[in-house]
Amino acid sequence: MRFWPRIFVNALIFLALAGFFQSSLAGSFQNSFTVSSVWIALLASFVLALLNAVVKPILFVLSLPITILTLGLFSIVLNAAMLELTSVFVGANFAFSSFGTTLIIAVIMSLCNAIISDHFARG
Repeated sequence: MRFWPRIFVNALIFLALAGFFQSSLAGSFQNSFTVSSVWIALLASFVLALLNAVVKPILFVLSLPITILTLGLFSIVLNAAMLELTSVFVGANFAFSSFGTTLIIAVIMSLCNAIISDHFARG
């Protein structure tokens, strides 16, 4: 998938997950993920794309031994770290309540992006 469609898809995923974690899971598990507006979701998606292009390759190379040792599962932690770093740059309008919430969001976003990318590759 190209750059701008991926930005818009990630922004939609951010909005959907913020709504889901705000209403259904926030009361029972104390997990919350907040996105204050559509523009913040677009900004966060753009910042995440920049971080994935610049910072993530460096972190991937530095963490390659532990990634191999965990059979690739550490890449989920790297994705969550990129989301946390995105929340630092975007500010309080885009926030996670805990790193566990960030891990869950990272897994769901990875699955959604894999499915959507596969759909666009076939279509």
